[in-house]
Amino acid sequence: MTKQSICKTIVCFGDSNTHGYNSFNHGRFSETERWTCLLGQYLGPRYRVLEEGLSGRTTVFDDPLFEGLSGLQTILPCLMTHEPIDLLIIMLGTNDTKERFSATPENIAKGLERLTQKAITTSSAWHDSPNIMLIAPPPIEKGYEETDVFGEMGTDCVEKSMALAPLYAAVAKSLGCHFLDAASIEGIKMYPYDYMHLSLESHELLARKLSEIIPQIC
Repeated sequence: MTKQSICKTIVCFGDSNTHGYNSFNHGRFSETERWTCLLGQYLGPRYRVLEEGLSGRTTVFDDPLFEGLSGLQTILPCLMTHEPIDLLIIMLGTNDTKERFSATPENIAKGLERLTQKAITTSSAWHDSPNIMLIAPPPIEKGYEETDVFGEMGTDCVEKSMALAPLYAAVAKSLGCHFLDAASIEGIKMYPYDYMHLSLESHELLARKLSEIIPQIC
């Protein structure tokens, strides 16, 4: 087997927007609809895209209501399960804005930094050297307060999520990671059923954008 024919492994580590939660029917987008699956299709056979999305996942916070949601506690076994890895994509932070965590945007960015540092130092997981893309998730939109998710999320989530992109960009720069502000992709929006989960069209837009970027970095 030639070096050129070796399939590159990409791990997508995120929350419900990586898992593919469909807030229209409270189900999950299909393998022909989720951005992770579409990304694998667009990149072609030279890449293997692996989904590691978990609804409710945070960067570092332990949720007192649900177990196993701290990304910090699961990133090492996740990486070692799929090693050797060529690229890790992390898109987290939406759940960190929940009122019960009492976290400021700066706290959330610090959590992302700590999580990313742990991924970087898991040296045996990497095919070559650490190669990470941090994605600032599209912010929660006004209107979520009028939906069923308000009781779960609490107040100030819009403002917190809107403040994350520049803080994440700074984390990416300081750690030598790639960065994408998902909200900068033209047409990206949340479904109006809860204003915090990607629309069907946005899954396709995110996949298209990443398929343009990834061949340049991996």
